[in-house]
Amino acid sequence: MQNEDIYGLTPLGESELRSSSTRLTPAQIDVLVRLDGSLTAAQVMASLPPAARPGFDAVFRSLLERRLVTLVELDPFTRTWNAQVELLTQAVRPEKADAGLSSLQRSGFYVQIARERSTLPAPHPGRPMTAVVIEDDAALGKFTRTLLNLSGFEVRNAHNRAEVVAEIRRPPIPDLILLDVMLPDADGFDILQRVRQHPALKNVPVIMLTGKATREAVLKGIAGGADGYITKPFEPESLLRAVRTVLGLPEEEPPGRGEPGAWAGPKPR
Repeated sequence: MQNEDIYGLTPLGESELRSSSTRLTPAQIDVLVRLDGSLTAAQVMASLPPAARPGFDAVFRSLLERRLVTLVELDPFTRTWNAQVELLTQAVRPEKADAGLSSLQRSGFYVQIARERSTLPAPHPGRPMTAVVIEDDAALGKFTRTLLNLSGFEVRNAHNRAEVVAEIRRPPIPDLILLDVMLPDADGFDILQRVRQHPALKNVPVIMLTGKATREAVLKGIAGGADGYITKPFEPESLLRAVRTVLGLPEEEPPGRGEPGAWAGPKPR
């Protein structure tokens, strides 16, 4: 790997970000999301948080070994052009991360990703799992509620700050939170931070479900402790697959199958 080489995702890498289920570490996801086929390795590293930069080489090599990223071969004219633009950019803006930040903020990014948790919720014999759906779009909130109801969940909806506080505090503690980023009077990232700081809620799986489709937003959610990030519009099965992933449920057995209204528990580890 050379610092000035440009890397992009392989088809396998694209699939990893859109499969709704991954075993990648947060550090690997952080780098994978940043690669758009236009940034050099040096720019990608510069766009990382300072604490993550020393481990960049090892993380990047692991992605190469798994064939998730590949070198982007540019024609001589394009390579020369990019080098000249980079020199001009550095002359105007010395911060090497600027190009990376610009790429991260570009809208139109699409991702469906969820990670298995190391700590799974305890099973509740005899009662369904509970999900809180935080979504300001009434139609989408109703659709998501119906989708989860059909999969055996008891669902509570929240559309604004007051309802969010009421529903996540109401017993039982939810087994899952689906969290929109853009609410009328609250920010989803702030809610995520509060959840992760709360003693009773800090281990509740959270999937960000949002139309805020930029790489920067995805990285902010993952860094904030989200277990998954799915951009809208989404396929119902993609959401259910992400839910099964973060809750450790078997792929072939959705929650609630078997005894009506009951959850069989997570798959053995």
